[in-house]
Amino acid sequence: MSFEYSQELADDYENLLKTDEDYNVIIYAGENKNVEEIHSHSIILRIRSQYFRTAFSNELTKKKDGKYIFNFPNISPKFFKIILRFIYCGKIDLEKLQGQDVLKLLTRADELKIQRLVICIQEYLIKHQHEFLQQNPTEILETIYLHETFTDLWNYCLEEICTKPDLLFKSDKFINLKAPLLELLLKRDDLSLDEIIIWNSLIKWCFSQHPTIQQDVNKWNKEEIVIMERTIHRFIPLIRFYHIPSADFVTKVYPFKEILPKDLINNILVFHMAPDEKLNVDVQSPRKPKCVYDSVIISDKHFAIFSSWIENKNESYYNVNNIPYKFNLLYRASRDGNTIATFHAKCDNKGATIVIVKITNSEQIVGGYNPLYWDSSNGWKPTSDSFIFSFANKDNLQSAKLGYSNYGDPYSVFGGNVNYGPLFGGGHDLGFSNNRWYRSCSSSYPDVGIPLNNFQTDDYEVFQVVKK
Repeated sequence: MSFEYSQELADDYENLLKTDEDYNVIIYAGENKNVEEIHSHSIILRIRSQYFRTAFSNELTKKKDGKYIFNFPNISPKFFKIILRFIYCGKIDLEKLQGQDVLKLLTRADELKIQRLVICIQEYLIKHQHEFLQQNPTEILETIYLHETFTDLWNYCLEEICTKPDLLFKSDKFINLKAPLLELLLKRDDLSLDEIIIWNSLIKWCFSQHPTIQQDVNKWNKEEIVIMERTIHRFIPLIRFYHIPSADFVTKVYPFKEILPKDLINNILVFHMAPDEKLNVDVQSPRKPKCVYDSVIISDKHFAIFSSWIENKNESYYNVNNIPYKFNLLYRASRDGNTIATFHAKCDNKGATIVIVKITNSEQIVGGYNPLYWDSSNGWKPTSDSFIFSFANKDNLQSAKLGYSNYGDPYSVFGGNVNYGPLFGGGHDLGFSNNRWYRSCSSSYPDVGIPLNNFQTDDYEVFQVVKK
C-alpha cells in the first residue's frame, strides 16, 4: 500500500529549513554590509545541487567546528533564500520579483547547477515576462548567451527577435551588440527584415565599433579602409546581396566597394545588369519566416498564439517551440476549390478546427475557432470555448483582437448545410455563404474588427486542432 504524501513531505522539509535543526552548513551570502549567515543541511544540498555535490566531495572544502563553510559574495541573501527554499521543498514565488531580478536569479541557479530550477525560471520568464524580455534585448541576449543551459530562453528570444526584429535592430543599444551575437542573428533564415535594412544596420554597427572613422566613405584613407574591411569581413557571407534591389545596391552598397570582395561586386553587377548571363556562384535563397505548419497565410507564431487562446491564456503563453497542439491542414480554398460542398466534404466531423481568412488588398486576417465539429445538421451548437479573431496586420502580432462566445451562446457555431460554410454566431458574426465572406453584426461574440457586410478574400484555410 502507498500513500500520496508529497505535499506533506515538502512542507516538512520547508519547516526543517526554517528551524535550522541539526544544520551542518553555514553559508555567507552577499558582500560588505549586506552579508548574511544562512544555515543548511549538507545531505539535502548534496542531493539537489550538482555544485554542492562536487563541493562536499572535495577535501579542500572549508570546515569549522564540524560545519561546512561557504561564501557566496555574488549572491544576495534574498536570492540565496529563494534558491534554498526551492532546494528543500520545490516551492518558489517569482511573481513578487521584477523581470531583471528573475533573470539574475536564473543565472545564480545556473551557477549552483540546480537544473530543475533553471528550467522552472526559464518557463516563467517565457510565459509571464515577455514584455521584460523585449525591453532590453541586447543585455538579455548577452546574458543568456553566456549560459549554455538556458536553451529554452535562448530559442524563445531568438524567435521573438526574428519575428519582431525592430525590437533589436531599431534599438539604440543595437550598436552595443557583441559580434558573435550579431553573427548568429545574420545567419538566421527566419530573420524578418529586408536585406537592405540588414545591410544598413550592419554598416551602422561597424561605424559604432570605430567612432573615429569618418562617415563619408569617399574620404577614407588606406588605414580606415583596412580597419573597416577587417570589421565587416566575417559578416559578408551572411548578407544575401542578390536579394537587395538594384537601386538599393547601387546607392547603399556599392559606395562601400573598397571593403567588399571585388568578385562579389562584379557578380552582383552582372546579376542585375545582365540577368540572362549565367553566374557560376551559389545564390542564397531569400530569408523568410519558417513555418512548420502548412499555411500560405500565417507563420508558426500565429499557431502559438492560437494555442494560447484555445486554453484561454495570454497570447504569449506558448511559443513556437512548445506548441501543445498539432494543426493539420484539412482545407485550403485556393487548393481544394472555394465551394461550400468541398468545405463540408473535407472538414465535417473532424473535431475541433480553426479557420483563417486572408482579406484582399490588406494584410488583415480574420477567423474563428470551433472546439466542437462541423457537420451538415442544419443546427446551432452552444459552447463557451469558441472564439473569433482579427489581426489588423498579420505581420504585427500586437494588432490581434480576440472575442470568445458570450457565455456559451446557444448560437456559437452553426452545424451547417448546403448554403453555409463556416459560420460563427447567431447574428452571423463571421460566416461564409454564396461564395462570400461577411459579417452581419456582433451578437454572439464581441466586435473584434472584422469588416461589416461582404468582404473580398484571397484565400482561407481550415486546420484540425489535435492535442499532442
